[in-house]
Amino acid sequence: MISKVQFEKELDLIIKNAIREDIGDGDHTSLSCIPKNAKGKAKLLVKDEGIIAGVAFAKQVFQYVDADLKVETFMQDGEAVKFGDVVFHVSGKSQSILMAERLVLNAMQRMSAIATKTKFFANLLEGTKTKVLDTRKTTPGIRALEKWAVKIGGGENHRFALYDMVMIKDNHIDFAGGITAAITKTKKYLEQKNLDIKIIVEARSLDEIKEILSNKGVYRILIDNFNYEDTKKAVALIGNTCLTESSGGINEKTIRNYAECGVDYISSGALTHSVYNMDLSLKAID
Repeated sequence: MISKVQFEKELDLIIKNAIREDIGDGDHTSLSCIPKNAKGKAKLLVKDEGIIAGVAFAKQVFQYVDADLKVETFMQDGEAVKFGDVVFHVSGKSQSILMAERLVLNAMQRMSAIATKTKFFANLLEGTKTKVLDTRKTTPGIRALEKWAVKIGGGENHRFALYDMVMIKDNHIDFAGGITAAITKTKKYLEQKNLDIKIIVEARSLDEIKEILSNKGVYRILIDNFNYEDTKKAVALIGNTCLTESSGGINEKTIRNYAECGVDYISSGALTHSVYNMDLSLKAID
């Protein structure tokens, strides 16, 4: 994953772009019917159940829109919530609260859904050494939020993008002229560019795993679309030489079985691309 500094820059970009997209030259509804200095208060109401995520991000949004907005939190990121729970109160200028409302809700609904699904998957792995990973199968423009939600839900982050880790997959291998050629060229490139980033290599068979192991400098082997028996053989073959990751259509019915094969990680695009937003609302209160 990227550094904390780079991650914060990504969040800033998300907020700036979302506010630009949503407000444009002004929230004319609020500007037209609510006095400029009118004060108000609202609550973040849960109308669902699961894991709440995005509380810290909501604070950043409110701060960006109006530094004078005050947030009083009652629940934190990662806590289990149920219908009727109130996560926070926000108070200050009514116009400011309304300008921030939709971005806060859109982000928290999405993040909470991802955190909830991730927590479900993580619970299925309890008692094993295996951790669940996200992927790059994220919503364009808000990857930082979705990967943050995975962490809140108890998962781990895979690479953030194409620039923070090398992942040699089947097409790279075929275009490069084979596994050894791809790894050799990659290591030479990283040395020439003075880049200190990890290398993952995908394997489609046990024979490919053997060839990967004959090359040094591989951080993790991606055991892709293997059945249970071959996954066990792959893990035994790799031993402590490098880390292992299973992927390829693994779901809630099969994830435990793959974990019991002994892999270090299981990656799942479903954590971020197949979720239903949690039902949340921001309601004005006296």
